[in-house]
This record gives sequence, C-alpha cells and structure tokens, in this order.
Amino acid sequence: MTTRAGGLSQGSHASMNVGSAVGDEPAVVQANRALVAQALGARPVFLKQVHGADVLRLNAGHVEGVEPPVSDASVSRTPGLACAIQVADCLPVLFAAPGAVGGAHAGWRGLAAGVLEHTVAEVCAAAGCAPAELHAWLGPCIGPQQFEVGAEVLAAFGASPQAPGEAFVYRPNAAGEARWLADLPALARQRLRAAGVRALSGGRWCTLSEPSRFFSYRHDARAGRMVAVVSLL
Repeated sequence: MTTRAGGLSQGSHASMNVGSAVGDEPAVVQANRALVAQALGARPVFLKQVHGADVLRLNAGHVEGVEPPVSDASVSRTPGLACAIQVADCLPVLFAAPGAVGGAHAGWRGLAAGVLEHTVAEVCAAAGCAPAELHAWLGPCIGPQQFEVGAEVLAAFGASPQAPGEAFVYRPNAAGEARWLADLPALARQRLRAAGVRALSGGRWCTLSEPSRFFSYRHDARAGRMVAVVSLL
C-alpha cells in the first residue's frame, strides 16, 4: 500500500500520485506507477473504478490494453500479475488465498452493492478454496471519527435512524441536521465475516486525519490517489 510519499508529482499531487484522472502530468503518473511496479516486483493492472461491484479476472492482455478495464475489483492467478486498487478515502481490501489473490475498491456504494462478497466468491473460485482459507487485509480509508453520512447511507446497509446498528453513531452537524459517523472498516468486517472470511487484519488508519501521510479527497478534492497492490510470488 502506497502513501503520498516517495514519488515525483508536485503540488496537491505530491508526491506519489498514481491516479491518471486527477489532473496530474501523465508522464509523472506513469513514472510513479513504474516505481510501484519496481517495488512490488510485479505488473499492476490499474482499473477504471466506478463504485460498482463487478470483479475482473486478470490476464496478460490487461497489462497491454490502452484503456484501463472498468471494474471495482480484480482477481489474479498469474504470478507477477498484480491486482491494483486506487483510493483516496474509500477502503481498499486485499485478499490472499492458496493460488490466487484479489483486490476490491470498497467505498460505501460498492460495499453496499456487494463488491466484497463478489470478490470473495471470485477469489475462492480461482483458487479452488473455501472463504475460511482466505486472508483479507483492510487498508487506510476515511475513519469512523471522520466519515459523516446521511440517512441514505444507513438505508443502503439496511439500517435506519431508529435502528442504526453498531457501525453508525448519531452526531448532528453544526446546523442541527441529522448526521451519523459511519465506520467503513466495521461494515466491511461485518460483510466479510458473513461471507465466511475469518482471517482479517488492517483497517486502522484514517486518511482524512493524516493529510501529510495519505491522500484524502475530503481533505482536498484535487488530491492524488494511492494504490493497494497484491500479487502471487
């Protein structure tokens, strides 16, 4: 998982921006992505993420494509062909199994749509294993003390203002409007456990609380993007 340090970008993108759609210089973005590939020792496949729940099975052709494939999760069975998930407040989740790896972009929309459940199923199908054999790692995202949401987000997860559940804490804003603090990693853990995943780690870093370490869209709409990557050796 990259932070915002160690790259070549300047200004609000400084310095390890890997996002190609945030106004950074294309050549610099490619140079930063090359640094990630060199550090990983693998070829990351970057996606065009749309806050959906589709999962892409990677192959060598995806590395050579001119346009990034549209998907919010990917799975790889090929050593050296890496799953890459870009974030700047949304939650990246990486999966490791005996013979396959995966990555998912789990903002609240994708999470509510089932992106984690779909990725678990695809990694298990690729590896020929059960969910209990997976390990899932949750990366940095906007934290539970910072992620303010409205009632529509509660509704997306089957909760309500009257029965918000443990992942939502009521906190009205300065204007007195009803708002809740959402715990994105907790929602992800609930869904992963329900899908049969038992080995969970990470999910302890808040991107909005550490703007010098992480890119955060809510801190700065011009922010760059970080990437979580995983591959088979």
